[in-house]
Amino acid sequence: MEYQAIELTQTDGLAVITLNRPDVMNALNTQMRAELLHAVKSAERSARAIVLTGAGDRAFCSGQDLGDAATRASNVDLERVLRDEYEPMLRAIFDCQVPTIAAVNGAAAGAGANLALACDVVIAAERASFLQAFTRIGLVPDAGGTYWLPRQIGFARAMGAALFAEPVTAKQAVEWGMIWEAVPDDSFDDHWRARAGRLAAGPTVAYRNVKRAIRDSFDNGLTAQLALEAELQGECGKTRDFQEGVMAFLEKRPPSYEGR
Repeated sequence: MEYQAIELTQTDGLAVITLNRPDVMNALNTQMRAELLHAVKSAERSARAIVLTGAGDRAFCSGQDLGDAATRASNVDLERVLRDEYEPMLRAIFDCQVPTIAAVNGAAAGAGANLALACDVVIAAERASFLQAFTRIGLVPDAGGTYWLPRQIGFARAMGAALFAEPVTAKQAVEWGMIWEAVPDDSFDDHWRARAGRLAAGPTVAYRNVKRAIRDSFDNGLTAQLALEAELQGECGKTRDFQEGVMAFLEKRPPSYEGR
């Protein structure tokens, strides 16, 4: 696919997907959603880590493109858009077999905020903010917002964020447990690239199993979770990366992981 709404670059096992509609604050339209789905699926086959970020300094993603003709139409079927366009894109990110990072460079609003929260780790510039803007236009949070927010920040804060539709600063998002870290603006790009590079050079199978174990824990009792840990650890113990990690520890040197 030839991308027009996004950019995809890949170097040393790291794929960077940039939302590239800065004139509309990287708002999501049908084309961008299709390109994101394709890019994540494509990068997953060859990269060992994936980053989503936005073009420019103003916004990571302002959410659904409200200026899009299809959105403004009086007969727009939002249920169809969510089921046919948003859900496949979000599932591709959430189910990705390699670590995903949202490098939130600016405002993340509406579906744009929840696109970021679909990733495994969110690193934000201090200038960034997160806004569940939906009730401002008579809608409910979508794009996974009602799933991720209560799990990350608790019932009370999720309800307040959804009802009042007030921006949450990057520093506040860290304090609430919504995101991993907020980074000074002037060091943001270098910081997320270093973080992403570390994951791209790490033990890929272990990362994949970490994602599964932590996510499944919300549905498992203790017995089931202990069994899952044993199963996943058994798989990790058969990898070349486990052997390399042990040898590197014994030899007091940095490990050189292959991702297998």
